[in-house]
Amino acid sequence: MSPQAVTYERTGAAAVVTIDRQERRNAIDGPTADLLTEAYRRFEADDEARVLVLTGAGGVSFCAGADLKAIETFAPRLELPDGPLGFTRLTPTKPTIAAIGGWCLAGGLELALWCDLRVAGEGSRLGFTERRFGVPLIDGGTQRLPRIVGLGRALDMILTGRIVEAEEAKAMGLLTEVVPDGTHLDRALEIAEALARFPQDTMLADRRAAIEGIGLPFSEGMALEARSGPLTFGTAAQG
Repeated sequence: MSPQAVTYERTGAAAVVTIDRQERRNAIDGPTADLLTEAYRRFEADDEARVLVLTGAGGVSFCAGADLKAIETFAPRLELPDGPLGFTRLTPTKPTIAAIGGWCLAGGLELALWCDLRVAGEGSRLGFTERRFGVPLIDGGTQRLPRIVGLGRALDMILTGRIVEAEEAKAMGLLTEVVPDGTHLDRALEIAEALARFPQDTMLADRRAAIEGIGLPFSEGMALEARSGPLTFGTAAQG
């Protein structure tokens, strides 16, 4: 895996995946998307990595989305089941955290929405700025954002393409935490280590029930919970 574009590093129980194209505000081209998919598959195969932390190098930008100057490099990826920007159409089996510093725009915001939790520096800015360029949301933004913040708030961001500051994003439920600038990765790693210390079978079963049940009728969601939760009682009893 090329260290120039994407790095994968184990920090305790966390796998830290870093987008490093700082000269393009960590915007993603086709080869970088391929590397992100490789990193995702490496995480899924690593039994010692219990949480994935996704971040951008440099602290100025988490990710500015697709690199429009290299848009032709995405042609081979448009029909892939993984997703144009890497792994955005895949559902991870373990928790994921976005550690956001600076700009989180367009497809970069869609990458952040892919994560379970989002920790951002107080100076971060988030928005679907592809609206002004006529580029559609094709990495899950139209589906994940309404589930996270509600349809009304989601349509505000999707239709207008306006940029929201970190505190507003937290108030609407888009961000999990807002922290002092420069500490977003440290805080994400703290959360990752806390998650890694919990009994994993129970936590993963509850996570799976919440994610898979979100689009189900309530009664079916309750049935899903009833099937998955009790299977972990033995682990819980053992501590």
